[in-house]
Amino acid sequence: MDGIRETFAGMPWWVKWVAVPLLALFVFGGLLTALIGLIFKVLLFVGLVGGLIFVVKKFSGGGSKSSSSDW
Repeated sequence: MDGIRETFAGMPWWVKWVAVPLLALFVFGGLLTALIGLIFKVLLFVGLVGGLIFVVKKFSGGGSKSSSSDW
């Protein structure tokens, strides 16, 4: 670990703060995009299922309390 610190200590600031993060985004960008896409799809699915449950309860039960006890 000390070898990496010594190597970066001799580098200019723009290598540490600009070039290395850009390289990391270039290499791992597809992985980050896939992860963000998966999270978005999961949240979209949860929202759609919640909306479907809301619509079904609103229009099928008519607000009766007896049907909500079945859940």
